Amino acid sequence: MRNLLNFLAKYNHLIVFIILEGIALYMLGTANNYHNTRIVRGIRSVTSNFEKRVNNTRSYFQLRTISQSLSRENASLRSTIDRISPNAEQLFFSVTDTIRHQHYTYTSAEVVSNSVNRQKNFFTINKGKLQGMSTDMAVISDGCAAGVIVGCSNNYSVAMSLLNIDFKLSARIKSNGYFGSLSWDGKDYRTVILNEIPQHVTFGIGDTIETTGYSAIFPEGITIGTVKHFEKSGGDFYKIEVSVANDFRQLRFVNVIGNLLREEQIGLEKQFQ
Repeated sequence: MRNLLNFLAKYNHLIVFIILEGIALYMLGTANNYHNTRIVRGIRSVTSNFEKRVNNTRSYFQLRTISQSLSRENASLRSTIDRISPNAEQLFFSVTDTIRHQHYTYTSAEVVSNSVNRQKNFFTINKGKLQGMSTDMAVISDGCAAGVIVGCSNNYSVAMSLLNIDFKLSARIKSNGYFGSLSWDGKDYRTVILNEIPQHVTFGIGDTIETTGYSAIFPEGITIGTVKHFEKSGGDFYKIEVSVANDFRQLRFVNVIGNLLREEQIGLEKQFQ
């Protein structure tokens, strides 16, 4: 109580001023329509700006949920498109078929563990066998190649990253269709190497590198990156440095792609090997 009295005694002039100022503003606002309108507009402007900032803050904290929702929706749309869209290059089909058989399935997941500083990098996602995951499924992020599932538990899966010296992928130059073998040399996490492209092939810096679909893991046409640098290597081939499209240090939400016809393709190919 003594502290309150000391505070009132110390700041009594300021307190009286604020009270009188409030009374003056009230009388000014109620006695004159013009001033009343101006005061109301001013208050509305302040409250509107405050509410806008609150809503922006609330939206920021909801970005995680929004990203997960968009990832799931993207995976669902990919599966739907693959199931119902006709294959323009299919020459033979049954007249009783109304739609072609679905080739790929798409499932969204979140990366819960990741590495980029090792020679053999892996990342872990939060879905496993119980959610339909299995080995040899492709993993993409933002529509670009990220890795391949190599192991699954009931609720988690481990993927071999594109940044793994054991990772090999059939890739091609989008502009001309020439393909080679893509791998990582263990040096720069932003760069992978495309080999076996003949020296007579014409291409340039910035050309897109994409998957061929020959592995029966990745669908055809998945972006890997762009040509960063190239030079002649031993023999008649180029060594092409490719800037990867994904930033693996920020890998978060991914889509897992399952090839429903993989076993059939692999089984047939083994008969002639």
